[in-house]
Amino acid sequence: MTEPLDAGGRLRRLLAILAYLAGVGEATIAELSERFSMDERALVAELELAACCGLPPYTPDQLLELVLDDERVVAYGLEALRRPARLSPDEGFAVAAAARALMAVPGADPDGPLGSALAKLEAALGEDRLRVELDTAEQTEHLEVLRRAAADHELVEIDYLGGKRGDETTRVVEPHAVAAREGRFYLDAYCHLADGWRRFQVERVRAVRPLGTPFSPRTPPEELGGLRAFAGGPGTRLARVALPERLQALVERVAAGPAERLADGRAVVPVEVADEHWFGLLLLRLGPDVEVLSPPGLAKAGESAARRALVRYRTEVGASG
Repeated sequence: MTEPLDAGGRLRRLLAILAYLAGVGEATIAELSERFSMDERALVAELELAACCGLPPYTPDQLLELVLDDERVVAYGLEALRRPARLSPDEGFAVAAAARALMAVPGADPDGPLGSALAKLEAALGEDRLRVELDTAEQTEHLEVLRRAAADHELVEIDYLGGKRGDETTRVVEPHAVAAREGRFYLDAYCHLADGWRRFQVERVRAVRPLGTPFSPRTPPEELGGLRAFAGGPGTRLARVALPERLQALVERVAAGPAERLADGRAVVPVEVADEHWFGLLLLRLGPDVEVLSPPGLAKAGESAARRALVRYRTEVGASG
């Protein structure tokens, strides 16, 4: 089952569809549905919504011209999407830095399309090649060992640093897959210590020791098959968080569904919570204008995190004094 995209993902997909239409002028609904892996009804709904977009004052001459019938869509006025984007030097540097980071990932093809585009961009910027180091040599080594163990179905023992200070455990796991999600590498594995499936951040793996013991592959749960890095497990709770609209982008990555609008202008975002400590830190980052509407047991998570941080600060200041 394909996981629904968040607002950012839907926007990127819609822009890709419009860019394609800008090049071809018109296409059948069936062709677009197959090309962008979308249900035809969902595709038509997205295009009808896009046809209502434009510039103030949103008069007919300022809207996107998308003409749809039962079988085809014809696009007018998308000339801007046919022209290459013109970037300022600062924008070009940011794009080059992001591309160089992707090229630093083990297994990236320096002679592929991204490598070629990066070389042209860096030449246009007139600067020396950017140097980006994604991970330490130790983490890169962990990635290779974990990938090999997953391919060979071999048990490994890992030392893993949890979300709390001092929360380090040694676990025997059955590696299933190592993948990059939302800018980080994760290991999906069956953990013998937890007696269940877990998703581990590779950057928190402090040591990997292959045990030389084969295991029979298990079928991972459905929640590990999505594109989001966060995958809730047993005990996961769904919190409803009300926050000013200006803060909504800060929780989009962890949102478990679309936001709702309250009469007072705030957005209500559903957030899956598997770790109350993590949720408390999230609330601290969002600030005092955030309210947990449900469940009641998580309403004070931010206050608890603040008290723990204060105690730790006083302890460390006292020790250094």
